[in-house]
Amino acid sequence: MDVIVVGIITVLIGALLCFRGYVTMRLVISLFGAFAGFMLGFGLFAGNSSGVGQVALSWLAGAVGAVLFGLLAYFSYQLAVIIGMAAIGFTLGTSVMAMVSSASSFLTLTVGVIAGVLLAILAVTTNLPAVLLVVLTALAGASVATSGVAMLVGAMTLDRLTGQGFTELPGGIGWTVLYIALAVLGLISQLRAVSGRHRSMRQQWGSSRLVAPAH
Repeated sequence: MDVIVVGIITVLIGALLCFRGYVTMRLVISLFGAFAGFMLGFGLFAGNSSGVGQVALSWLAGAVGAVLFGLLAYFSYQLAVIIGMAAIGFTLGTSVMAMVSSASSFLTLTVGVIAGVLLAILAVTTNLPAVLLVVLTALAGASVATSGVAMLVGAMTLDRLTGQGFTELPGGIGWTVLYIALAVLGLISQLRAVSGRHRSMRQQWGSSRLVAPAH
């Protein structure tokens, strides 16, 4: 049951990030930050025991992490950049490592952390342009959504999701094709939605709505 619930949440968050990541940036970055906080809190306790008390503790820790990270990302632009872009960088770093090599989990996570830190620093210091934000959110969202689908069909376990990084895609050409297809569709969808706009990350974060304003 835990796997199904987390899998559904993962698919929904990934799809929102992939298809609406730039247009509704404030909402999406906050939700993605909450998702990252949930995975961090849940993963701290999930692998230690299968008892009822341990499962409850995992969910509680995940809920606390989600609320904390989500609120911080929503109410503070600087924290939103750090949390959101670090999570996206980590997602992309671990996804690339999982697809192009058979490196150890430690090396994959190390690359993910480095990518997250570098992207967060870049976002804080340069105020990323719209096109780059569209690309980043589409790629990261596709990775998260693919991981969620893999969980729902039993190709990825909850322990792997929380223990090795929630963006490490399962092996097989089919998963790579799904990831690429989602990324391309996300790019097309977002680029159509932002056609004619040239807002920076700070400007879009401050003006984001659940539904894009009409032209």
